[in-house]
Amino acid sequence: MGKDAAATAVAERAESAKALGGQLYVLKHDDLFAVFNARGDFHGALHAVGPSTGADGLFQDDTRILSKLVLRLQGEMPELLSGDIGRDNVVFTAHLTNPLFRDRRNRLVPHGEIYLLRRRLLWQRKLYETLLVKSYSAEPILFDLTLDADADFRDVFEIRGMTRARRGEAQQPCSESNCLTLSYRGLDGQVRTTSITFSAPLAIRQQHIVLPIELKPGAVRQILMTISSDGDTSMPSRADFFTALKRSKREARHHIRALNRLETSNAAFDAWTEQAAADLSLLVTDLETGPYPYAGIPWFSVPFGRDAVMTALQVLWINPALARGVLAYLSALQAEESSDFHDAEPGKIMHETRKGEMAALSEVPFGRYYGGADTTPLFVLLAGAYLKRTNDVAFCREVWPAVRAALAWIDDFGDADRDGFIEYSRGAAGGLQNQGWKDSDTSVFHADGSLAQGPIAIVEVQAYVVAAKRAAAEIAIALGDTSLAEELAGQADRLQTKLEARFWSDALGTYALALDGDKRPCAVRTSNVGHVLYCGAASPQNATRVGRDLMSQDLFSGWGVRTVATDASLYNPMSYHNGTVWPHDCSIVAAGLARYGMSEAAARIFTGLFEAACRFPHFRLPELFCGFPRHAGEGPVAYPSACTPQAWASGAVFLLLQASLSIDIDARKGVIAVRDPRLPEWLRRVTVKNLPIGAGRTTLYFRCEKQGVEVGLSDVEGDIRLMRA
Repeated sequence: MGKDAAATAVAERAESAKALGGQLYVLKHDDLFAVFNARGDFHGALHAVGPSTGADGLFQDDTRILSKLVLRLQGEMPELLSGDIGRDNVVFTAHLTNPLFRDRRNRLVPHGEIYLLRRRLLWQRKLYETLLVKSYSAEPILFDLTLDADADFRDVFEIRGMTRARRGEAQQPCSESNCLTLSYRGLDGQVRTTSITFSAPLAIRQQHIVLPIELKPGAVRQILMTISSDGDTSMPSRADFFTALKRSKREARHHIRALNRLETSNAAFDAWTEQAAADLSLLVTDLETGPYPYAGIPWFSVPFGRDAVMTALQVLWINPALARGVLAYLSALQAEESSDFHDAEPGKIMHETRKGEMAALSEVPFGRYYGGADTTPLFVLLAGAYLKRTNDVAFCREVWPAVRAALAWIDDFGDADRDGFIEYSRGAAGGLQNQGWKDSDTSVFHADGSLAQGPIAIVEVQAYVVAAKRAAAEIAIALGDTSLAEELAGQADRLQTKLEARFWSDALGTYALALDGDKRPCAVRTSNVGHVLYCGAASPQNATRVGRDLMSQDLFSGWGVRTVATDASLYNPMSYHNGTVWPHDCSIVAAGLARYGMSEAAARIFTGLFEAACRFPHFRLPELFCGFPRHAGEGPVAYPSACTPQAWASGAVFLLLQASLSIDIDARKGVIAVRDPRLPEWLRRVTVKNLPIGAGRTTLYFRCEKQGVEVGLSDVEGDIRLMRA
């Protein structure tokens, strides 16, 4: 996702972290998200490198609508006691106190006599904040709380480093008795505004907000603030804050409960799954078509096609409702015409969509962009997997026209040279040069380090097509079209044979990364081949060799599987796609290994990522981390510009657990099949509560016993059977 930012990241990380006060915190609701430091301040970093070191501000629709909001006490920065976000990702709380300062009467106020509490949440395009001030002084204190505010209204692509030839115009700030409004007229003609409104009278000098405070000993003062982009300047109230709090917590609870059905014997693992469920709840946006996971914060807090499909597949066994929302949304945005600029052709599934000024002006092609070769077959694959998991034939009938259009794209536009493989090449400059999940410019290369020239056929995309056509065949059977089902199944078998013939390399002991435009194999060992296993597109004998290679020291770092082997010419453990470890990628590799009976290898990946999660703050796995080898007593090396949270990184734990437990649910038959469950040494018991199966539900449990893993059902509602394969 995006271009390799490692060089810039390493150079700027220390400076950005110092300016912003270290770790940043994230809140999100719908298309509004905020990134700020532990004090609750925004500093407006430009060309910043990631959520741990920069890119702070309040963002709405791909625009930073607030770039600065810095709280001071009589001109001094408050001292941080602690700052954190609740377990459900709804409320940020900062505890602050005063440094030594002189009040308005020139009295010297000792350190620690004033307590400040900031509580913040986002709800329906508005930031809500309460600021409580309490005196622990024996003397009356008079001082000013001040807020310096600014809104640069920069597009997210500008903040990521893109340079624009010109920008729109900032308007004069407008102030009233309790409100400051900042505005900007974009080159697209749209006027964007940010209104900062308070519950108390204040003085505003340009963009400097002054709140006069007078506190008697033991006195408390509470001030409420809202920030919105919809022109609402009504005075905030406690009732407004608590209504937003109640509704946001209720919504978060609903999404978290859909995923957090697990109880286990390991408290640290429970913390990992709880954090992952809370992070997915944070990223899921309730669209008109249903729930949809936005990809990640800060760079990708929008609907992405590939990321959403992968996330839906990761959690399908435990929360199939997410897959339905993803399928409905992507069906609605399926391409209907051709556009080189947007890399669109009829039937193709969307890669991403943006709402910012640069997208509106076509300065970037991402307003609605289709430059992903893999998203379309993955969409079909998900539709078939959803049918098997839910037996929701009626919904699959609704999306069947979109599935048929996607299949037509695969056979027509996707395979322009009619060699049987999907290839890609971008339609216009500005689009993505590489269009698999590793879409940075240098991610597809030959053994000598030369970059592959297109059109390029990536190995995992061909495997996705094999799985997609088999999935579509199952949908066709459910809809009564057996002749089409037979045709699709035959196409899948023939493509699998062709994949083996053209991509397998005995010299590598694995599949080639890709075929370039001259049909030359990119003879590089990568994690991509794990996706071939996940799709069941490898022959059994080759799958075994692939599994051994994936777990070799060249690819397995001890924490997870690297994207590229250490002996590759472009290997760099700090590169975005050429040597790092991506949790979502590792979960797919582990599931692929388990599919072919390599449960011990899958368990090693599961254990590595669990131990990595234990080393990251709040058990939150980032989008990716560096691929340096693991050393005793040391943790994984962070990647500076990784998105945190990231949807498919959060979904990884659920797919890893499914692979470990070998769970395969077929709602059409009312069967939970468990083939060869393996629990790692650190996980002796797992209970999955209230698991929906068709119209019924049940509790599924696994317990390690001397003779193996005991599996059973309890609290069964409906016709549900457990089958040990």
